[in-house]
Amino acid sequence: MQPTPARASAPQLPGEGREIDREIETLAEFDEALGRGTLAGRRVQAIDLTERTAALLAADVAGAVFLGCPMREDAAAKVRAGGALVFPPVPGLPFNPYRGLLYSPEDLFRGLADGGYEATPDAHAYAWFQETKADGDVFSSMLRAIHDDSISDALDEVLAGSRVVGVMGGHAMARGTESYAGAARLGRALARAGFTVATGGGPGAMEAANLGAYAAPYDDDMLDESLELLAKAPSFAPSVTEWARAAFAVRERWPDGGASVGIPTWFYGHEPPNAFASHLAKYFANATREDGLLARSNAGVVFLPGAAGTVQEVFDNATPNYYESRGEPTPMVLVDHAHWTEHLPVWPLLQSLAHGRPMESRIALVDRVDEAPAALRSLGAAITPAARP
Repeated sequence: MQPTPARASAPQLPGEGREIDREIETLAEFDEALGRGTLAGRRVQAIDLTERTAALLAADVAGAVFLGCPMREDAAAKVRAGGALVFPPVPGLPFNPYRGLLYSPEDLFRGLADGGYEATPDAHAYAWFQETKADGDVFSSMLRAIHDDSISDALDEVLAGSRVVGVMGGHAMARGTESYAGAARLGRALARAGFTVATGGGPGAMEAANLGAYAAPYDDDMLDESLELLAKAPSFAPSVTEWARAAFAVRERWPDGGASVGIPTWFYGHEPPNAFASHLAKYFANATREDGLLARSNAGVVFLPGAAGTVQEVFDNATPNYYESRGEPTPMVLVDHAHWTEHLPVWPLLQSLAHGRPMESRIALVDRVDEAPAALRSLGAAITPAARP
């Protein structure tokens, strides 16, 4: 029997659970705010309030904003009359543009077991994007922008206080290869060292690093057995369904994995999100997604072998380090000497760019993936205490 993705409590990252002064993102937070006597000035995001009519009719809502919250018509009329703004849910969408929380794998893969990948919310959102991305409709583009801004807000809340290491690498890295196993060991080593692993949230090297973070609480046997199970479906092509089901089979067997973040995009719809990132910040706009991932990698970035996308990410990260536009440069570790000096000679250009600047002491090239954590620690040690996250 194939595993059914079921909603479960995701492992927490350091920023989760902290009090946000104005935002209410769960029904429990809504009830707590009412218990304090007022909703005035609060922002209520994507909560079903149809069972809270009596409370809404009695509450002080002056200056409150309700974003995509289903409620009865009499309650909506009352809160508007009380000085609140109400942005109603948008019917017919396969996603909620006002979403207050990040996605979980269960959110995006709901329906996988019975209907396959094409039945999932992730596939439906991608289909909607394909239909609307070039139609020139300002309403569709507005909905995408609102959604992506909501995701960015949720991502910042989850990562608050985290030491984030980005792991970049190609989507084509197949399960069952030594490269994939190495990327998984890297993710595990970083998670065990207290870092929050963040990836592009897709397959290949991205999935492997998230898998490693998921495996961090377990022993070596768990990771070895997981790699064997996943190797039976080495790629998301030709079947995303079988590829994803293999991942959920691992999660079902070892349900208490560690936390990490994946930041995928519907722009690259051929790349499905992976099921090992406990928190998925999925965007429509790829530029927002890529810049956001690198900007939040405050403890450095490890670049595994990749192609055009990874090359772009190297220099997207190098540019703010060069200009120090985000403050003191953060560590950059490139893995695989031959790949980055011969196949795609990025390293010589990166060295030339860094020469004589503060970022020169924050870049490193290593031969093997197991050398990356030590290189990252060494480069990070050069950062002044005031600049540490």
